[in-house]
Amino acid sequence: MYTLMVVVFVLGYLAIALEHTIHIDKAASALMTGALCWTIYVIGMHDIVDPASIPAHLMQHDAHESVLHYVTHHQLLEHVSEIAGILFFLMGAMTIVELIDSHGGFDAITKLIKTTQKTQLLWIVGIFTFFLSSVLDNLTTAIVMVSLLRKLIADREERWFFAGIVIIAANAGGAWSPIGDVTTTMLWIGGQITTGAIIAKVLLPAILCLVAPLLFLSFRLKGSMARPVVEEVEMEHSGKVTDAEKRLLLILGIGGLLFVPVFKTLTHLPPFVGMLMSLSIIWITTELMHRKKTADDKSKLTVVSVIKKIDMASVLFFLGILLAVGSLQSAGQLRQLAEGLDRSIGTASPQGVYTIGTLIGLLSSIIDNVPLVAAAMGMYEIIPGGFFAQDGLFWEFLAYTAGTGGSVLIIGSAAGVAVMGIEKIDFMWYLRKMSFLALLGYFAGVGAYILEHMF
Repeated sequence: MYTLMVVVFVLGYLAIALEHTIHIDKAASALMTGALCWTIYVIGMHDIVDPASIPAHLMQHDAHESVLHYVTHHQLLEHVSEIAGILFFLMGAMTIVELIDSHGGFDAITKLIKTTQKTQLLWIVGIFTFFLSSVLDNLTTAIVMVSLLRKLIADREERWFFAGIVIIAANAGGAWSPIGDVTTTMLWIGGQITTGAIIAKVLLPAILCLVAPLLFLSFRLKGSMARPVVEEVEMEHSGKVTDAEKRLLLILGIGGLLFVPVFKTLTHLPPFVGMLMSLSIIWITTELMHRKKTADDKSKLTVVSVIKKIDMASVLFFLGILLAVGSLQSAGQLRQLAEGLDRSIGTASPQGVYTIGTLIGLLSSIIDNVPLVAAAMGMYEIIPGGFFAQDGLFWEFLAYTAGTGGSVLIIGSAAGVAVMGIEKIDFMWYLRKMSFLALLGYFAGVGAYILEHMF
């Protein structure tokens, strides 16, 4: 049963990776994987669980019942509580972003860029995406920026190229912010990193991850580009939302997201509490703002209507894959893997930590970075005073590599998958045109992080 759990986990991963080939949504595969792994664990628990590892207060007179109680009421519910915090956080953030968008709050951003020069636009798009991603999250930023590119660039392949830069910039920008990338958020919520430390230590590597490919391209891209001819079409929400209301929602939304790390620092409560508080404030504001409007005008502007647009498939994907990883953590496979890495590579030296972190980052271009980071969190405990301490070398380096390594392949990150779907970018085109640039930036950041800790 112990080995069967790993087999099911691997098959589940393959189903997720081959989502478009087998035509089964990755959320369904992830949920099945998580449910099966825990089921197998419970069925084979007498061969897997060491009775000596069961806390005394959970022991009962019947040995079978004591082990079953330990697995289902202690280990599983402990993982569910941790996962729930992440999911509540994501759902709150996604609702806030959708609410801003439904009010046209992002319109002001799309009107700022005037240039048609390729090099200038390259830097503007890259830098803007980088910092926007640190606040919104890389997935949402990628969607917003690709929508913007459609209004700026007429030629499809030129737009693909800039969309590739958006993927690199969005992932780099999310890596150094506790609310910019799901994996960084997971490490932040888990207590492996803190807000000030992750910004201080990962910001420079993340900047170089973007600047290196931008500098390389600055010597290759020349000339200007034609803008698409777009007819002025009245927006769906035009007439329903005033410019003042758009600005207010943008300020409240961005401010609400920025409030979350401050709230956690001041109260030490889980971040999802701060996110739900921000959502409630914006919710109350919109209810008061639109109270005098007709039911038809309010129909697409309230939180009740906006919340229906949340990508619940993504939320369920995270639930399934984190449950699956949690089962391997509880059963001991991840601990065994950690011991194997320690024997073959070792984490007693900085070189070993850098090697493992770099490999995890590159793996995240093939396998979703969420389960990779979840696995790493399960493999290694927070140990004060070493590489695995809170804000230790391993966790900070992992935040960078897992956040940016997914840019190497277009399917390696949520931002890349979203852009691929919107723009219909071909996998092999991205591999030929963008993977080298992503690798260039990735290793530039790795080098910067290592040099930071040498001097």
